[in-house]
Amino acid sequence: MKQLITPMLLVFIAFACSDNGNNDPWIPVVDPTPRFVDLSAYSGSSRGRVSSGNHTILMAEYVTTGENNEMGNTVFFKNIGNKQLAGDFVPDLALDGTSDISYYVDENRPSADIAVGISTAAIDRSMITWDNVNCSDLGMTKIPYDGRATGLVSLVFGYGGSADYAADVTHNGWMPASFFDALAPGGSQFILGVTFTIVFNDENGDLVDTDNNGKYDVAWREIYYNDNFGWNDGSTYDIETISLHEAGHGLSQGHFGKAFSNNSGVHFAPRAVMNAAYSGVQTEIAATDNGGHCSNWSQWPNN
Repeated sequence: MKQLITPMLLVFIAFACSDNGNNDPWIPVVDPTPRFVDLSAYSGSSRGRVSSGNHTILMAEYVTTGENNEMGNTVFFKNIGNKQLAGDFVPDLALDGTSDISYYVDENRPSADIAVGISTAAIDRSMITWDNVNCSDLGMTKIPYDGRATGLVSLVFGYGGSADYAADVTHNGWMPASFFDALAPGGSQFILGVTFTIVFNDENGDLVDTDNNGKYDVAWREIYYNDNFGWNDGSTYDIETISLHEAGHGLSQGHFGKAFSNNSGVHFAPRAVMNAAYSGVQTEIAATDNGGHCSNWSQWPNN
């Protein structure tokens, strides 16, 4: 395990995890009360039609190692009452003006363990895997790396970044331990990766659902990886496997499968890419993952 970096105190934000719906006593259930993040100070020029002053960080979903019985969970940032805590992309609302799903890999924050070319190739493979699911036509497009800094979440958290839109799904690179300790107590010890959902809000700060599907309209999603762990290509911790999971969140999927623990470790029923914890190298879409993806994307861009 790499040496931990002293956590940074985030005085302007409070975090809370949601109940993951599993009553097993070894899975912690934390107060699910959401909190609001004020992004008004981060408004600025956007590459698209809407500035970051019209965006809200809604939620974050993280995957864990599973080695200490900590399961992946969801962190909520915006108090939205009893409305559905979910978001989805809307055709023709993307900030690049198209219905194609774009992605970008920020190489400014490389892993300390893997050459950036290898990690980017692994991330590319994970995106291609989702793009190849035959029930959907995402029009997947990679935005070429151009050296820019990305990350509204990292900017708000004090790690640098940009309020500008980069792509619908942005892989923002590897972050230090303190970033993940802010998501959950001791999070740097068990969170491998996290996906943040940024949604649109109106002039009153209310979240919007323009297509009336019960889900808030997603502006983009940001994915961050934990540099406190050792990363590999093809073995634990496998970049492509974790990227495939986080890209699933980036494409609106939640966690799936019931977890149970015995003397031989943590197990899932069924085993799937979208399980809440890492269970070894897994770079192919399982039937349950396919079903979840198709339920979101089979009608795109006509839904």
